[in-house]
Amino acid sequence: MRALPAVLAALMLLAARPNARAEPVILALGTSLTAGYGLDEADGFTAQLSRALADAGHPARIVNGGVSGDTSAGGLARLDWLIGGGEVTHAIVELGSNDALRGLAPAQTEANLDEILRKLKDRHIEVLLAGMLAPPNLGPEYGSQFAAIYPRLAERYDVALYPFFLDGVAAEADLNQRDGIHPNADGVAAIVRRMLPYAIRLIDAQEGGASP
Repeated sequence: MRALPAVLAALMLLAARPNARAEPVILALGTSLTAGYGLDEADGFTAQLSRALADAGHPARIVNGGVSGDTSAGGLARLDWLIGGGEVTHAIVELGSNDALRGLAPAQTEANLDEILRKLKDRHIEVLLAGMLAPPNLGPEYGSQFAAIYPRLAERYDVALYPFFLDGVAAEADLNQRDGIHPNADGVAAIVRRMLPYAIRLIDAQEGGASP
């Protein structure tokens, strides 16, 4: 019985400690590439990344905030609702591909992404920004202007940058669906393998966590 006070004291001390290892909640804000267009739910980007993180010893709950056909303006319009509950601690931002497909002005895309990153940083949400490239048919000038958006914003807001979301998958027939645009399950797996180290560093960031 003499040990009881010591046990109670230890339990009270543990209860008083902040839960530093609480499972991260990652918002994946993006387009059909994030949403998992044409795939079973288990084969989509968020499901495969969630499994990969768990297998690597970094479990996280990933919120699929992907919408097929969405532009950077659409992502910005949805953002407040997606992070309004205060649970989101980290975010992967994958937007811009549909802006480029529509030939929207790069300055417009940059302004929308700038506002998205500002809102996330204001909430102390750690961010991984996924870059995108414009289709070559839009010309080299448009392509260079568009590609420059992502590193410039990553530097401006001091966020991690994954240079090209479709790295190693774009234009690879065996890794894409019949439309040649959207990755198949193997293509998503290739994306996840490449992005996994970035995602691990994201959730390991010491400053992570949404503001109260």
